[in-house]
Amino acid sequence: MAHYGSRRVSRIAIEMALTESREEERELKQRFLKEGIKTAAVDYGGDFISSVNKIIERAVVASKREGVIKEVHADEGAVAGATREALSQIMPKAIGFNVGGKIGIARKEDHISVAIYFGVGLLHLDEVALGLGHRAVHS
Repeated sequence: MAHYGSRRVSRIAIEMALTESREEERELKQRFLKEGIKTAAVDYGGDFISSVNKIIERAVVASKREGVIKEVHADEGAVAGATREALSQIMPKAIGFNVGGKIGIARKEDHISVAIYFGVGLLHLDEVALGLGHRAVHS
């Protein structure tokens, strides 16, 4: 059996963030669940600065809805913290612009990773940004 550490779970969160359709999300979700990895993905778009809290909230809500985490303080805090870390990596490119893309979340046992893949709007000259955060929480 393969070792599932932070690298593997983070890679899966990135894969979820890069999906291009709901169908692809469902396929990956089923495939990873067979390996015991719970996943979620949620789209997001809007002004970056005014959206930071909403992005974190969406990641936590999607994680609970999809059964990635339980509704306990430690799990919610782990997803919020990992999302905040991912956003901090994107921030230099995104401040003052609109962003749009997807948040991918993955969990295997005590490893939780959140990947954010956004297009950063500047007229028609979009930039892209990928942020990644990881937290360990007692499973």
